[in-house]
Amino acid sequence: MVETAVLDKSVVALNAAHDQDPERRHHDGRQQAVERVWCDTVALWVNRLVPEASVALKLAAHAQHLERWTDPRSDWPAGRAGYLRWRKSQQRRHAQRAQEILAAAGCERALIERVQQLIRKERLTADPEAATLEDAACLAFLELDLEAFAERHERADVLRILRKTWVKMSPRGQEAALALKLPAASAALIEEALAGE
Repeated sequence: MVETAVLDKSVVALNAAHDQDPERRHHDGRQQAVERVWCDTVALWVNRLVPEASVALKLAAHAQHLERWTDPRSDWPAGRAGYLRWRKSQQRRHAQRAQEILAAAGCERALIERVQQLIRKERLTADPEAATLEDAACLAFLELDLEAFAERHERADVLRILRKTWVKMSPRGQEAALALKLPAASAALIEEALAGE
């Protein structure tokens, strides 16, 4: 099937970009590029949440955080305003790089534009695929990064972020989050955050 061939070629190309990330983490018994682990996890969650996911949604999952290390958060002003500006800039950059990579892999223009919409989180509450992608990203954060995030931040800030994460998720995503097998400290943080809603 042509669609499957294009999907496979596109994922290989996106993964090649992720593998250039100089930061590594131990995952599945070996050292891997941080952003490759992130995107693989988001893609796995998309497949779990929506086994019949569209090609666009699958590609958008694999295109998350695309070359994020080239414009680190630390280069932007501190505080919420600086964070929001950085995040919006990242979404635009990721969408542009996805366009370049996917076009080179042979994707049609309409497919690329749809992937870009999803990456930019357009119509987040009105678009079921965008909501699924957001669920997958939130679940990846809880699974991969919550423990380390909690060690680096004040407890009150962690609880606030968890509450914000929770309300961004659909009921299906929240159900999946509650079923996660997390370290005891992370599970306790989620329980405390939800109790304080």
